[in-house]
Amino acid sequence: MPSRKYADGEVVMGRWPGSVLYYEVQVTSYDDASHLYTVKYKDGTELALKESDIRSQSSFKQRKSQSSSSSPSRRSRSRSRSRSPGRPAKGRRRSSSHSREHKDDKKKIIQETTLALPKPSENNTRRYNGEPDSTERNDTSSKLLEQKLKPDVEMERVLDQYSLRSRREEKKKEEIYAEKKIFETIKTMEKPSSKTKELEFGGRFGTFVLIFLLPATVLYLLLMCKQDDPSLMNFPPPLPTLESLWETKVFGVFLLWFFFQALFYLLPIGKVVEGLPLSNGRKLQYRINGFYAFVLTAAAIGTLLYFQFELHYLYDHFIQFAVSAAAFSMVLSIYLYIRSLKAPEEDLAPGGNSGYLVYDFFTGHELNPRIGNFDLKYFCELRPGLIGWVVINLAMLLAEMKIHNQSMPSLSMILVNSFQLLYVVDALWNEEAVLTTMDIIHDGFGFMLAFGDLVWVPFVYSLQAFYLVGHPIAISWPVAAAITILNCIGYYIFRSANSQKNNFRRNPADPKLSYLKVIPTATGKGLLVTGWWGFVRHPNYLGDIIMALAWSLPCGFNHILPYFYVIYFICLLVHREARDEHHCKKKYGLAWERYCQRVPYRIFPYIY
Repeated sequence: MPSRKYADGEVVMGRWPGSVLYYEVQVTSYDDASHLYTVKYKDGTELALKESDIRSQSSFKQRKSQSSSSSPSRRSRSRSRSRSPGRPAKGRRRSSSHSREHKDDKKKIIQETTLALPKPSENNTRRYNGEPDSTERNDTSSKLLEQKLKPDVEMERVLDQYSLRSRREEKKKEEIYAEKKIFETIKTMEKPSSKTKELEFGGRFGTFVLIFLLPATVLYLLLMCKQDDPSLMNFPPPLPTLESLWETKVFGVFLLWFFFQALFYLLPIGKVVEGLPLSNGRKLQYRINGFYAFVLTAAAIGTLLYFQFELHYLYDHFIQFAVSAAAFSMVLSIYLYIRSLKAPEEDLAPGGNSGYLVYDFFTGHELNPRIGNFDLKYFCELRPGLIGWVVINLAMLLAEMKIHNQSMPSLSMILVNSFQLLYVVDALWNEEAVLTTMDIIHDGFGFMLAFGDLVWVPFVYSLQAFYLVGHPIAISWPVAAAITILNCIGYYIFRSANSQKNNFRRNPADPKLSYLKVIPTATGKGLLVTGWWGFVRHPNYLGDIIMALAWSLPCGFNHILPYFYVIYFICLLVHREARDEHHCKKKYGLAWERYCQRVPYRIFPYIY
């Protein structure tokens, strides 16, 4: 098995596919199976090239010096031949013998010059190494591509060099011709394949299992919370009948909630901003009005409570609501996949274009599915599930008061509601920041995000409040104060780290960020090595985990079930961190290795 010649991060010269032009590129990775190098051009384009299409920069510099050393002789020879005594003076008639001698001399000159030209087999090593010779200094790339696109142009150039015609006009025509050919070649060139090669979540088999495992996990957690003793030893919990899991009225209420939030999303309030550039350079527009939707929802819920609407209806039919949301997310996912089959190649998600139905269905085939200006992924990311999470928590608080005949909710329930309300309000207030997350810029919208946004977030993240309704925990004020301080620390780390990152991504030249130090990368972007991002590589994940622990502590230590969210969150963030590490290493190359040496800890300082 041949060993690779070029290392990751090495700067070399790569041939542009379909042409004979070489450009400066950086090696990002190497596939041992196909023996192909993945390289990144200066404009950010990534292509897979064979080793024969890559050359070292040193060979180019060496050939440049050889070409430059031989050029003076050619220039002197051109000057001597242009003053050949065989040429008659202007206005003077030449005899037939002089004409024949002149033609013979011209043929000799052409033959000598042809011998001086590189052989066809040397095109890629001498002629097209990216360095101009003395006769082509003004437009090297035009002449290089001209040899490929118009084989006879070289001979015509030599003939014109020794004729009496004006060379300036002919050279200008050749440059225009070559420039047009360059653009035509690039336009007609076959685009490199954008198929997803690296599969996550266990590939096809893993994603197939997750499609069934995720709904089963939600159902298991909710059934366990309903038990008097939600110990893991009581497995499995009593399974309800299929008829008890579904109620058409509950499904109707869920649909009403979903379209209620869609109506708020369409309201012409809030500013419109542009997202990050897509692969084709296009920027999508997004209306930032999530916080307004939250305020309107709060007003609507307050109105219902004023007219004595029984909000604990959510608690009484909680499992049925979860089943309805899961069914809706499955139908939505099927619709998303079917419509993605007609989407153009440039609109597909880089991580969900494997060609495997189950995998693409799970991860999301289309990056930004839209119905007109209605962005389905962006809407589901923050609206129905996240705002619904707060409404569910409120319903659990009211259910606790009603079931236990309390005039006030318990201190534990107040802490859980308050902490999670702060988290949701923060996300909606900083809604614009979600446009720079992996969910928006990289992941497609499929079952994974649809189920996560509409089922997992509202019904698993509210697990602590649901648990406290059936298993009340009394905590003292000092304990509550300590838990509050812990949550504030986590929130401060989470918010300040995210704000630092988002502000830097939006405007690296912001004077407010001048104190931050960066490591420059080949992509033109910088890696922060000071501030929170110089403390650990993912400080926002550290803040998330601390807050998740603070949300679970009010539930006490009688059962591990309320801490499922912490365990899940750690596993999720470790997975995300590993995925981020892989993408960043592939994207930034040697710069990322330098960053990892500078910031050795990933999430937990001095631990991991």
